[in-house]
Amino acid sequence: MSNRLYVGNLSFNTSQATLESAFAAAGDVREVAMPTDRETGQPRGFAFVTMGNAQAANNAIAQLNGMMLDGRSIKVNEAQERPQRSGGGFGGGGGGGRGGFGGGRGRY
Repeated sequence: MSNRLYVGNLSFNTSQATLESAFAAAGDVREVAMPTDRETGQPRGFAFVTMGNAQAANNAIAQLNGMMLDGRSIKVNEAQERPQRSGGGFGGGGGGGRGGFGGGRGRY
């Protein structure tokens, strides 16, 4: 089991300190990361909490999953690694042909 946990369904009013305090009851908290929206800077409603060891992570899941925090029932589970994106480049393709804009039907 990984020490990194995903915490979902957070209230937009939940602070990093509040989250750290709640998880500290289950064990040593190493890091709390709360992603924000790039444009507005507002929290996105989820966070990642890294616990000190696997036992603390298991305790946090058992104790905190479904717990009410700032008026919301939070979801706590093991964080999954992001799947690798397919190789660089641009999607789509197609096109080609000769003669510019006409799809190769002649000269313009």
